Amino acid sequence: MAIRYLMYEKNEFNSTLMDSCELDRPREKLKKKGAGSLSNTELLAVLLNSGTRKIGVIRLAQSVKEVIDRSSPEELFESLMKLKGMGEAKSLSICAAMEFTKRKIQPSSRKVKTPHDVFSWLKPFGDKKQEHFIVITLNGGNEIINSRVVTVGLLNSSQIHPREVFADAIVERAASLILAHNHPSGNCDPSSEDIAVTRKLSSAGEILGVSVLDHIIFSENGFKSFLEQGLL
Repeated sequence: MAIRYLMYEKNEFNSTLMDSCELDRPREKLKKKGAGSLSNTELLAVLLNSGTRKIGVIRLAQSVKEVIDRSSPEELFESLMKLKGMGEAKSLSICAAMEFTKRKIQPSSRKVKTPHDVFSWLKPFGDKKQEHFIVITLNGGNEIINSRVVTVGLLNSSQIHPREVFADAIVERAASLILAHNHPSGNCDPSSEDIAVTRKLSSAGEILGVSVLDHIIFSENGFKSFLEQGLL
């Protein structure tokens, strides 16, 4: 019994030591070269601070990154809580960091004059590995009221229902809205499905009195506007 206990104690010590060594690498890299030199996984490892006895901090950070990539902001906390090694404190820290980053990246001006202004608001979603369909609501002065993710996953007309797109716009008394979604491939050309979804929602907007001003397809490095391409 004593031998087993000593073996357990040794394994726990080794695991903790390895976890510390794993974390020290991105920390030292950050101190010497700055945060810009770290990968997304390494940045998350620094935020997490530690893993568990069975899961190293780098491996945990990789799992967290995968969850972030496939989750909407509304689902993120619950999705993180399902991960082994992620308790409430770690999950809340990641959610807070994501929201803080989003607020800092978004421009201080909420006024939309061109599609380029909208693209500035969409940048936090540019590197997502799954398609995120986003609705941006605007008031009569073309100022952004809110932006939210409606769906995550492949975009098709059966997924995007007008009631989900316009429900919040009606509650917020929005005058208009802008549709947007990312293309993880980097190719921002609209597909036939993208065009079909846009026409369906534009027709619904006409009935409800909430105009669809544009649909922007974007990636990490650029975007294309339906309005600029004459598709709306």
